[in-house]
Amino acid sequence: MVKLRLKRCGRKQRAVYRIVAIDVRSRREGKDLRKVGFYDPMKNQTYLNVPLILDFLEKGAQPTGTVQNLLKKAEVFKELSSNQMKFN
Repeated sequence: MVKLRLKRCGRKQRAVYRIVAIDVRSRREGKDLRKVGFYDPMKNQTYLNVPLILDFLEKGAQPTGTVQNLLKKAEVFKELSSNQMKFN
């Protein structure tokens, strides 16, 4: 099973996170399948590769709680539902 979750980067007391698609059994800093975004909580900046995220979500990837909140803020789930309507 694949999850979309945060992978910690940066230095001590100055964390930044990559949003990655990763196997559930991998640890936080483990080998990721694909980098799909970036989140800096200090500057409150988010970069999301929306087409790639939508592709993973359509294939059944589950976002973690924090990643799900970031995706809701960016309104990715609205795009997901509109894409599913186009295919039906």
